Amino acid sequence: MILTKNPQYQIDIIVEARMSSSRLPEKILLNVLYKPLLELMIERLNIIDLVDNIIIATTKNPKDDVIVSLCEELNTPFFRGSENDVLGRVLQAAQKYETDIIVEITSDNPLVDPELCKCVIEEFLNKMDEFDFVSNDMGCYSSDYEITYPLGLCNTKIFKRSLLEEVEKSTTNPVDREHVVNYIINNPHKYKLYNVEASGVYRRTDMRFTLDYPQDYEVIKSVFEALYPSNPNFTASDIIEFLDANPHIKDLNKDCVQERYEYQ
Repeated sequence: MILTKNPQYQIDIIVEARMSSSRLPEKILLNVLYKPLLELMIERLNIIDLVDNIIIATTKNPKDDVIVSLCEELNTPFFRGSENDVLGRVLQAAQKYETDIIVEITSDNPLVDPELCKCVIEEFLNKMDEFDFVSNDMGCYSSDYEITYPLGLCNTKIFKRSLLEEVEKSTTNPVDREHVVNYIINNPHKYKLYNVEASGVYRRTDMRFTLDYPQDYEVIKSVFEALYPSNPNFTASDIIEFLDANPHIKDLNKDCVQERYEYQ
Protein backbone atom coordinates (compact mmCIF):
# COMPACT_ATOMS: atom_id res chain seq x y z
CA MET A 1 0.00 0.00 0.00
CA ILE A 2 1.27 3.48 -0.91
CA LEU A 3 0.96 6.06 1.84
CA THR A 4 1.58 9.81 1.74
CA LYS A 5 3.06 11.69 4.69
CA ASN A 6 3.48 15.12 3.14
CA PRO A 7 0.43 17.36 2.63
CA GLN A 8 1.80 19.16 -0.46
CA TYR A 9 3.99 16.60 -2.23
CA GLN A 10 4.44 12.86 -2.31
CA ILE A 11 8.19 12.33 -1.92
CA ASP A 12 9.43 8.87 -2.88
CA ILE A 13 12.87 7.32 -3.05
CA ILE A 14 13.17 5.36 -6.28
CA VAL A 15 15.97 2.79 -6.16
CA GLU A 16 17.22 1.36 -9.46
CA ALA A 17 17.98 -2.33 -8.94
CA ARG A 18 18.85 -5.24 -11.22
CA MET A 19 20.78 -8.48 -10.94
CA SER A 20 22.97 -8.12 -14.02
CA SER A 21 26.40 -6.61 -13.42
CA SER A 22 29.51 -7.21 -15.50
CA ARG A 23 32.03 -6.67 -12.71
CA LEU A 24 30.20 -8.18 -9.75
CA PRO A 25 27.17 -10.29 -10.79
CA GLU A 26 24.13 -10.33 -8.50
CA LYS A 27 25.91 -7.88 -6.21
CA ILE A 28 22.83 -6.27 -4.66
CA LEU A 29 21.67 -9.58 -3.17
CA LEU A 30 25.03 -10.59 -1.74
CA ASN A 31 24.52 -11.54 1.88
CA VAL A 32 25.82 -9.80 4.97
CA LEU A 33 24.70 -10.94 8.42
CA TYR A 34 22.24 -13.35 6.75
CA LYS A 35 20.48 -10.53 4.90
CA PRO A 36 20.79 -9.43 1.25
CA LEU A 37 22.44 -6.05 0.86
CA LEU A 38 19.35 -4.61 -0.82
CA GLU A 39 17.30 -5.42 2.28
CA LEU A 40 19.87 -3.73 4.51
CA MET A 41 19.77 -0.70 2.23
CA ILE A 42 15.98 -0.53 2.37
CA GLU A 43 16.19 -0.64 6.17
CA ARG A 44 18.49 2.38 6.14
CA LEU A 45 16.34 4.34 3.68
CA ASN A 46 13.21 3.70 5.75
CA ILE A 47 14.73 5.80 8.53
CA ILE A 48 14.30 8.99 6.46
CA ASP A 49 11.12 10.53 7.87
CA LEU A 50 10.65 13.04 5.04
CA VAL A 51 10.06 10.26 2.55
CA ASP A 52 6.69 8.65 1.84
CA ASN A 53 7.77 5.44 0.11
CA ILE A 54 10.78 3.41 -0.98
CA ILE A 55 10.07 2.11 -4.50
CA ILE A 56 12.34 -0.45 -6.15
CA ALA A 57 12.56 0.10 -9.92
CA THR A 58 13.72 -3.20 -11.37
CA THR A 59 13.45 -4.79 -14.82
CA LYS A 60 11.32 -7.28 -16.71
CA ASN A 61 14.31 -9.60 -17.07
CA PRO A 62 13.43 -12.97 -15.44
CA LYS A 63 16.74 -12.75 -13.54
CA ASP A 64 15.16 -9.95 -11.53
CA ASP A 65 12.28 -12.10 -10.28
CA VAL A 66 14.31 -12.58 -7.09
CA ILE A 67 14.29 -8.82 -6.52
CA VAL A 68 10.50 -8.78 -6.86
CA SER A 69 10.24 -11.70 -4.41
CA LEU A 70 12.32 -9.77 -1.87
CA CYS A 71 10.16 -6.67 -2.32
CA GLU A 72 7.02 -8.72 -1.76
CA GLU A 73 8.56 -10.29 1.34
CA LEU A 74 9.45 -6.84 2.71
CA ASN A 75 6.14 -5.26 1.64
CA THR A 76 8.12 -2.77 -0.43
CA PRO A 77 6.56 -1.24 -3.58
CA PHE A 78 8.26 -2.13 -6.86
CA PHE A 79 8.02 -1.49 -10.58
CA ARG A 80 9.31 -3.54 -13.51
CA GLY A 81 10.43 -1.77 -16.68
CA SER A 82 13.14 -1.64 -19.32
CA GLU A 83 16.56 -3.03 -18.48
CA ASN A 84 18.50 -0.49 -20.55
CA ASP A 85 16.21 2.54 -20.59
CA VAL A 86 16.69 3.36 -16.92
CA LEU A 87 15.34 6.90 -17.34
CA GLY A 88 12.10 5.51 -18.71
CA ARG A 89 11.93 2.88 -15.96
CA VAL A 90 12.33 5.45 -13.17
CA LEU A 91 9.80 7.80 -14.75
CA GLN A 92 7.22 5.05 -15.25
CA ALA A 93 7.69 3.94 -11.64
CA ALA A 94 7.06 7.53 -10.49
CA GLN A 95 3.99 7.78 -12.70
CA LYS A 96 2.57 4.49 -11.49
CA TYR A 97 2.85 5.47 -7.84
CA GLU A 98 1.96 9.15 -8.42
CA THR A 99 5.26 10.41 -7.08
CA ASP A 100 5.58 14.21 -7.07
CA ILE A 101 9.22 14.49 -6.00
CA ILE A 102 11.73 11.80 -6.94
CA VAL A 103 14.71 11.00 -4.73
CA GLU A 104 16.91 8.89 -6.99
CA ILE A 105 19.40 6.51 -5.38
CA THR A 106 21.02 3.46 -6.95
CA SER A 107 21.08 0.05 -5.30
CA ASP A 108 24.86 -0.25 -5.35
CA ASN A 109 25.06 2.10 -2.32
CA PRO A 110 23.93 -0.11 0.60
CA LEU A 111 25.73 2.04 3.19
CA VAL A 112 23.81 5.15 2.17
CA ASP A 113 23.46 7.45 5.19
CA PRO A 114 19.85 8.42 6.02
CA GLU A 115 20.71 11.69 7.77
CA LEU A 116 22.91 12.95 4.93
CA CYS A 117 20.22 12.01 2.41
CA LYS A 118 17.65 13.85 4.50
CA CYS A 119 19.83 16.96 4.43
CA VAL A 120 19.98 16.88 0.62
CA ILE A 121 16.19 16.45 0.44
CA GLU A 122 15.73 19.42 2.78
CA GLU A 123 18.00 21.50 0.55
CA PHE A 124 15.70 20.76 -2.38
CA LEU A 125 12.53 21.54 -0.44
CA ASN A 126 14.04 24.81 0.79
CA LYS A 127 15.27 25.82 -2.66
CA MET A 128 12.44 24.60 -4.91
CA ASP A 129 11.68 28.15 -6.04
CA GLU A 130 15.31 28.67 -7.07
CA PHE A 131 16.45 25.30 -8.42
CA ASP A 132 15.09 22.49 -10.58
CA PHE A 133 17.55 19.87 -9.41
CA VAL A 134 19.56 19.30 -6.23
CA SER A 135 22.23 16.64 -5.78
CA ASN A 136 25.42 15.99 -3.88
CA ASP A 137 27.23 14.02 -6.58
CA MET A 138 27.16 16.14 -9.73
CA GLY A 139 30.92 15.68 -9.98
CA CYS A 140 30.25 12.08 -11.01
CA TYR A 141 28.51 13.37 -14.14
CA SER A 142 30.33 16.58 -15.03
CA SER A 143 33.87 17.86 -14.52
CA ASP A 144 32.37 21.28 -13.81
CA TYR A 145 31.66 20.05 -10.27
CA GLU A 146 33.89 18.64 -7.55
CA ILE A 147 33.30 15.25 -5.95
CA THR A 148 33.32 15.95 -2.20
CA TYR A 149 31.51 13.00 -0.57
CA PRO A 150 32.84 9.43 -0.47
CA LEU A 151 31.23 7.52 -3.33
CA GLY A 152 28.29 5.48 -2.07
CA LEU A 153 27.78 7.28 1.23
CA CYS A 154 25.12 9.72 0.03
CA ASN A 155 24.73 9.77 -3.76
CA THR A 156 21.34 11.47 -3.73
CA LYS A 157 19.52 13.32 -6.52
CA ILE A 158 16.20 15.13 -6.06
CA PHE A 159 13.87 16.58 -8.69
CA LYS A 160 10.20 16.82 -9.56
CA ARG A 161 8.58 14.12 -11.65
CA SER A 162 7.47 16.84 -14.06
CA LEU A 163 11.13 17.62 -14.79
CA LEU A 164 11.87 14.00 -15.69
CA GLU A 165 8.77 13.94 -17.89
CA GLU A 166 10.22 16.89 -19.79
CA VAL A 167 13.65 15.24 -20.05
CA GLU A 168 12.11 11.99 -21.26
CA LYS A 169 10.75 13.84 -24.31
CA SER A 170 14.02 15.72 -24.91
CA THR A 171 16.62 12.98 -25.38
CA THR A 172 17.08 9.60 -27.00
CA ASN A 173 20.83 9.54 -26.34
CA PRO A 174 21.67 6.06 -24.94
CA VAL A 175 23.91 7.60 -22.27
CA ASP A 176 21.08 9.84 -21.08
CA ARG A 177 18.67 6.92 -21.05
CA GLU A 178 21.06 4.78 -18.98
CA HIS A 179 22.13 7.52 -16.56
CA VAL A 180 18.87 9.12 -15.45
CA VAL A 181 20.12 12.61 -14.54
CA ASN A 182 22.91 12.89 -17.10
CA TYR A 183 20.92 15.13 -19.47
CA ILE A 184 19.87 17.44 -16.64
CA ILE A 185 23.37 17.97 -15.27
CA ASN A 186 24.94 18.43 -18.70
CA ASN A 187 22.41 21.09 -19.72
CA PRO A 188 22.92 23.81 -17.11
CA HIS A 189 21.65 26.41 -19.60
CA LYS A 190 18.23 24.74 -19.48
CA TYR A 191 17.99 23.81 -15.80
CA LYS A 192 18.91 25.48 -12.53
CA LEU A 193 21.22 23.12 -10.64
CA TYR A 194 22.49 23.08 -7.06
CA ASN A 195 25.31 20.82 -5.88
CA VAL A 196 25.50 20.13 -2.14
CA GLU A 197 29.15 19.86 -1.06
CA ALA A 198 30.43 17.85 1.88
CA SER A 199 31.93 19.58 4.88
CA GLY A 200 33.81 18.55 8.00
CA VAL A 201 34.18 14.84 8.67
CA TYR A 202 32.17 13.91 5.57
CA ARG A 203 34.66 15.39 3.11
CA ARG A 204 36.50 12.10 2.72
CA THR A 205 37.02 11.19 -0.91
CA ASP A 206 39.75 8.79 0.21
CA MET A 207 36.96 6.38 1.18
CA ARG A 208 34.76 4.38 -1.19
CA PHE A 209 31.42 2.72 -0.37
CA THR A 210 29.85 2.03 -3.76
CA LEU A 211 29.55 -1.63 -4.75
CA ASP A 212 31.26 -2.52 -8.03
CA TYR A 213 34.12 -4.88 -7.19
CA PRO A 214 34.72 -7.80 -4.80
CA GLN A 215 36.97 -5.51 -2.75
CA ASP A 216 34.08 -3.07 -2.32
CA TYR A 217 31.96 -5.91 -0.99
CA GLU A 218 34.64 -6.79 1.57
CA VAL A 219 34.71 -3.20 2.87
CA ILE A 220 30.91 -2.93 3.02
CA LYS A 221 30.59 -6.35 4.64
CA SER A 222 33.20 -5.47 7.27
CA VAL A 223 31.40 -2.23 8.15
CA PHE A 224 28.02 -3.93 8.59
CA GLU A 225 29.51 -6.78 10.62
CA ALA A 226 31.30 -4.35 12.94
CA LEU A 227 28.53 -1.79 13.46
CA TYR A 228 25.10 -3.26 12.70
CA PRO A 229 24.78 -5.81 15.56
CA SER A 230 25.05 -3.15 18.26
CA ASN A 231 23.31 -0.34 16.34
CA PRO A 232 21.40 -1.11 13.10
CA ASN A 233 20.99 2.64 12.54
CA PHE A 234 24.71 3.41 12.58
CA THR A 235 25.69 6.71 10.96
CA ALA A 236 28.17 7.99 8.41
CA SER A 237 30.30 9.31 11.27
CA ASP A 238 30.35 5.81 12.81
CA ILE A 239 31.51 4.35 9.48
CA ILE A 240 34.28 6.89 9.03
CA GLU A 241 35.47 6.47 12.62
CA PHE A 242 35.53 2.68 12.24
CA LEU A 243 37.54 2.76 9.01
CA ASP A 244 39.99 5.34 10.33
CA ALA A 245 40.61 2.96 13.23
CA ASN A 246 40.98 0.04 10.80
CA PRO A 247 43.02 1.24 7.83
CA HIS A 248 43.64 -2.35 6.68
CA ILE A 249 39.89 -2.53 5.92
CA LYS A 250 39.63 0.98 4.48
CA ASP A 251 42.46 0.23 2.06
CA LEU A 252 40.95 -2.98 0.69
CA ASN A 253 39.33 -1.12 -2.21
CA LYS A 254 41.70 1.84 -2.52
CA ASP A 255 42.79 0.72 -6.00
CA CYS A 256 39.25 0.31 -7.34
CA VAL A 257 38.60 2.89 -10.02
CA GLN A 258 35.13 4.25 -10.67
CA GLU A 259 34.07 3.63 -14.26
CA ARG A 260 33.63 6.80 -16.30
CA TYR A 261 31.59 7.12 -19.43
CA GLU A 262 31.89 9.39 -22.42
CA TYR A 263 28.96 11.70 -23.10
CA GLN A 264 28.45 12.22 -26.82
